[in-house]
Amino acid sequence: MYNFSESRKGVTMAKESSELAIEELKKLLIEKEDLNEVVAGKIENLIAELQFRPPHPFDPAVEKIIQGFTAFKFNKFDKNPGLYEQLAEGQSPKFLVFACSDSRVSPSYILNFEPGEAFVVRNIANLVPAFNQLRYSGVGAAIEYAVSVLGVENILVIGHSRCGGIKRLMTHPEDGEPPFDFIDDWVKIGLPAKAKVKREHGDAPLDEQLHICEKEAVNLSLVNLQTYPYVQRAIQEKSLALKGGYYDFVKGEFKLWKYESHITASITIPIPAVVPILPITPVVPIKK
Repeated sequence: MYNFSESRKGVTMAKESSELAIEELKKLLIEKEDLNEVVAGKIENLIAELQFRPPHPFDPAVEKIIQGFTAFKFNKFDKNPGLYEQLAEGQSPKFLVFACSDSRVSPSYILNFEPGEAFVVRNIANLVPAFNQLRYSGVGAAIEYAVSVLGVENILVIGHSRCGGIKRLMTHPEDGEPPFDFIDDWVKIGLPAKAKVKREHGDAPLDEQLHICEKEAVNLSLVNLQTYPYVQRAIQEKSLALKGGYYDFVKGEFKLWKYESHITASITIPIPAVVPILPITPVVPIKK
């Protein structure tokens, strides 16, 4: 049965949300007197559109998307039109990044990548399988395109703290939990990392084993990357470097290491005592 009371409530909330957006945009026009005519005109057009938009049932997800894109449009897109005009001609990212699908560890957010700087692949537990033309074609296609077509100079695999995929790898099927349709088959890619952790740290508490495996899985992916012929070729030509990273979102730390026929010691990226106001791209030395 249709709930008219809830619908009416939703329309009221939607109206209030639109009115709030209109007020904020008007305030922006007043406070930002230095806006150029093009940007100011776009804001005025948006205000007019919001004023005449018919009320609709309130949907928090829709409102989040609208507000998110509006913020991006005015704070990012309209403030740097040259960048997006350049990107319209093509992309030439320097990084191929493998990261976990976990909502807490967006690589573009934590590493401050701008559009066009990183070609990103995200999956459960940030795993890279070994080369196999019969399986995992999505990962293989991304690697082939990034290396052979885009010519990326770095492949960065980022692990992270409290990874649910790694926990599933380390505890199943021993925990007796029912299997998933896809997840268990996928995390089996990390079985060599699990075996290494169990062999070398089997007596350690589970939390410690998970922490170790979160990094070992990154190292396994770095090894697997070298089974792709185009990756091998680019490394031999010294046009491509492999790097591993580990983001601890509880401590706010990022460790970085590289692969040079062996895994080098990691460093923790230093944070300056005074954070600069203007965004900069720090050059972090990799120490062996």
